Amino acid sequence: MSPTPATGDTGDREPLPAPSNEPPAGPSPRRLGRATVGKVIAFLPALVPTAIVVAIVVTLVSSSHLHNFGWRFFEAGGGSNPYGDLVFIVGSFLTAVPALFFSMLIGLGIAIASTTYLPSFLSKILDPFVDLLAGIPSVVYGIWAFIVVAPVFGTLVNPWAVAHLSFLPGFASSNHPTSPTSLGVGVPLAIVVLTLMALPITTLLIRDALRSIPRDLWESGLALGATRWEVVRRVSLRHGSRGIWSAAFLGFGRAIGETVAVAMVIGSADRFPVNVYDSSNTMAAYMFENLDAALVNPLVGYNLAELALVLLAITLAVNILGRRLVTHIYAQEVPGL
Repeated sequence: MSPTPATGDTGDREPLPAPSNEPPAGPSPRRLGRATVGKVIAFLPALVPTAIVVAIVVTLVSSSHLHNFGWRFFEAGGGSNPYGDLVFIVGSFLTAVPALFFSMLIGLGIAIASTTYLPSFLSKILDPFVDLLAGIPSVVYGIWAFIVVAPVFGTLVNPWAVAHLSFLPGFASSNHPTSPTSLGVGVPLAIVVLTLMALPITTLLIRDALRSIPRDLWESGLALGATRWEVVRRVSLRHGSRGIWSAAFLGFGRAIGETVAVAMVIGSADRFPVNVYDSSNTMAAYMFENLDAALVNPLVGYNLAELALVLLAITLAVNILGRRLVTHIYAQEVPGL
């Protein structure tokens, strides 16, 4: 007995075509052209930052006339070398490094308190005030420091330091005619201003790094009998080290490049400070103060362009070093990266 054909099978279907060894038809040349144009359009914006950096470097090099100064550029100014800018390079580091230290210390304390010890509702109220600090214009910091903080330094802080800390090197009072301690302006006040200006970015990055710690790690540490501080010190700070290092390098870049606020409170003395109360100057502040002179004297413009090139080189070096260090730290935390 022959099998009954399945329902719907009429037996008159056309045979399937034989498989072909030819490759499938690719996209048309018109579609390939559109895809190529799309790749180029998407690729060009990625080159914009690189092109901007290269254009800035080329412009500064061509405008600075490096052959006019050479290595004398890095000598101390005065005498036969009025364009020695080592003073401003040293002044930039004298203000930026202490400001970074204090901003990191304060930012770390704020971040630990916000993520660990403060109640959730209180943290939500206080956190926006840190964010608001980043939106205050630098000139406002400078005016406030000059009007409010400088008299406090001149009448209270500096006299107290002279009376009680004069036995330490650099804390004795100076009789230099351009740097009376009673004015309050100088390197310490510039450090205070830079600390406040670098504080928002360092605090935000550290706070986000600590909040990114998995909750399971916290609960495991507390379950083992560790205190909150022990968990912060042994778990949070170690796992958030990448964000903490990023905050340090970005904070340094913020501090060393600040211009207007520093120019208003550092005293604008183009020399090395003779004590901790003395005035000095930074690269960014010096360039800001002498822009009008560069319009009259081309040599001043050359000098400012070369000083800007040095500041750009320092900033790029710090950022590149920071990225490599952060990548190295992350590679150690995530084996096999």
